[in-house]
Amino acid sequence: MKDIQSIQQDLIDEFSLFDDWMERYEHMISLGKSLPLIDPTLKTDEKLIKGCQSKVWLHSELKDGKVQFTADSDAIITKGIVAILVRVFSNQTPEDIVKADTDFIDEIGLKEHLSPTRANGLVSMLKQMKLYAVAYQAQLKN
Repeated sequence: MKDIQSIQQDLIDEFSLFDDWMERYEHMISLGKSLPLIDPTLKTDEKLIKGCQSKVWLHSELKDGKVQFTADSDAIITKGIVAILVRVFSNQTPEDIVKADTDFIDEIGLKEHLSPTRANGLVSMLKQMKLYAVAYQAQLKN
């Protein structure tokens, strides 16, 4: 299993293949389409990420010491954004998620090419994933 840094570098390399942002958006949309389907019973208000303009559901569970994320969104670009984050952080230890730096988002130019509301949503998604990881980290110490 690849570590967070390697996955982030893969994403940087992937996005660098595209010359313009229309192509990058298309790639994000295709990543969103490849996101594993979330169990419909998990699409609850408790799983909604606060601070996102569109609806984003994020579910996590701890399996064998690693965090598994599943997610969905009602907006295609937002679904692509959450797919990128799920790809980076799923199947990683809580400690690695908490420590992870997210400079890759700036390196692929994501934040600067998102509307302010989508950029806020991205920050909210990251924050929620890290909060889940912190909770699991505490759980593992007990």
